[in-house]
Amino acid sequence: MSIEIFGLNKCDTCRKARNWLDRHAIDYRFVDYREQPASPAILKQWAQAVGGFESLVNRSGTTWRTLSPARKSPGSAAEWSLLIREYPALVRRPVLVLDDGSVHLGFSDKLYARLFAAET
Repeated sequence: MSIEIFGLNKCDTCRKARNWLDRHAIDYRFVDYREQPASPAILKQWAQAVGGFESLVNRSGTTWRTLSPARKSPGSAAEWSLLIREYPALVRRPVLVLDDGSVHLGFSDKLYARLFAAET
C-alpha cells in the first residue's frame, strides 16, 4: 500500500498520526506542506475528495480566525488554492492519501485502525 501523509512537522496531530503508523509498522511518506506546498491541482483534488474546500479548511483554528472577513470568502478553487498556499496551516491535518486515491482528514486511533485493519 502506498501511503502519503501531508501536514506540518510541528503539528501535534501529525506527530500522533505518524507515531501510530510507526507503531503499526506501516510504511508511509511524510510531506511537510510548508516546505513542499501542494499544487493547486492537488489542493483541488483533495477538496473534491472530501466534499469541497469548506471541508478541507479548518475554520476553528487561529489562522482562520485571524483572516480578514474578505479573505474568508474565496469565490473559486483558484482563490481557495491561493489562500491555502499563503496559509498552509488552514488545511485540516494531517491529510492522508492512500494508493486508491482516497483522501482522509485528521487523525484518530479509531479512523486509522479502520483504514489499516488489514495491515494491523
